[in-house]
Amino acid sequence: AEARSMESLEKQLICPICLEMFTKPVVILPCQHNLCRKCANDVFQASNPLWQSRGSSAVPSGGRFRCPSCRHEVVLDRHGVYGLQRNLLVENIIDIYKQESARPLHAKAEQHLMCEEHEDERINIYCLRCEAPTCSLCKVFGAHKDCEVAPLPAVYQRQKSELSDGIAMLVAGNDRIQAIITQMEEICHTIEDNGRRQKQHLGLRFDSLYGILEERKKELLQSIAREQEEKVQHVRGLIRQYGDHLEASSKLVESAIQAMEEPQMAVYLQLLGLCLPCRITDMSKVSMSSRPEPGYENMDHFSINVDYVAEMLRTIEFQTGA
Repeated sequence: AEARSMESLEKQLICPICLEMFTKPVVILPCQHNLCRKCANDVFQASNPLWQSRGSSAVPSGGRFRCPSCRHEVVLDRHGVYGLQRNLLVENIIDIYKQESARPLHAKAEQHLMCEEHEDERINIYCLRCEAPTCSLCKVFGAHKDCEVAPLPAVYQRQKSELSDGIAMLVAGNDRIQAIITQMEEICHTIEDNGRRQKQHLGLRFDSLYGILEERKKELLQSIAREQEEKVQHVRGLIRQYGDHLEASSKLVESAIQAMEEPQMAVYLQLLGLCLPCRITDMSKVSMSSRPEPGYENMDHFSINVDYVAEMLRTIEFQTGA
């Protein structure tokens, strides 16, 4: 209990700046928090780097800074941190704490617990059956006269040793668990790296497939366009031939009509001559068989069946054992 009290007291004497025990002189801020005066000076200078220093001692004069514990603004007068009030009570407590901490361990251990049943008897044995410390009189005359007892120091040392061994086992177990956790975290990172790499590889393979499909599509479209152009050019050539024949036939018809309208026989025969009837006969004998065959315009032979390819693509799976 005394050790816990000393430990609790020590926590109250820690400076929030240097995290060490207060170094005298200790100053108290208006917000009632304490600082080493040197630490207060360091905080002030950090908050006011351009503030004028007083004399050659480099002590700041005036200014302000915030308490590191509660952020309350501390306004200083012309004396700077030297104008802050010293906390003599805390300084005295520090002196007492240091004196108490410097006492030998055996001096601190001189105080012994006394038996509640026998006020003048010190507790010096341990009842193994009741698992409780007791005194010699309790063993001889009291509640523990039929119990097995052991010297208190021996039980203390044994249980302390067992507790120490247990702590060591827990620490070792914690170290092993932490090592396992670290290993599993590394496994997670490796899984993530491998997953990213395989996703990238899979994307590249599918991009390659897309490229093959696009290239094949381009080749097939070129085949269709090539035959389309050839057929269209052939038919247009025939159209030009028939157009030329139609134009010549129309002119011949026009000449014949003009000749028919001539009332003078001599003039008619002169216009008609001997060639016009021959030309009409020749024009009417021109072959009209140069036409596209039935179904020439059909392009259905360019149809493709991709069902089996689509089905094959749907069956793409990862290689097992790769």
